[in-house]
Amino acid sequence: MAAEIINVSTEEQLQQALDIRKDVFVLEQKVPIDLEIDDYDNLESDAHHVLIKSEGQFAATGRITYYNKDSAKMQRIAVRKPFRSKGIGRVLMMALETQARELKLQYSILDAQVQAEPFYRKLGYETISDEPFDDAGIPHVRMKKEL
Repeated sequence: MAAEIINVSTEEQLQQALDIRKDVFVLEQKVPIDLEIDDYDNLESDAHHVLIKSEGQFAATGRITYYNKDSAKMQRIAVRKPFRSKGIGRVLMMALETQARELKLQYSILDAQVQAEPFYRKLGYETISDEPFDDAGIPHVRMKKEL
């Protein structure tokens, strides 16, 4: 499936990214909106948002923040339901990792929902937390990959 990678640079693109996250996290997974939208969700923040467009529709989004001086934190990874299991999540992660490399970061850290752990493991991530932990009422594990 062909996908277009967009590095978010306009308010309109950012709004599309936030709309995807609201669909997936707030409506589907019942995460409170005040936990989902934060200080990184504006164009002036120290974050890099990515949008994926497929079949003419905005299908997926994610963002990078700085975990520490040499590590990217991959966050808010969301794929709309009709686009799941079609390789869009993989395209999104590759785009985020490419951007992290361009930022001269050596590692990627993410907090994966436990049900998504096998997906990230296939992409080369290793689980580094001992036990699952709660984030917004959903069990997560911390994972890491060398870029």
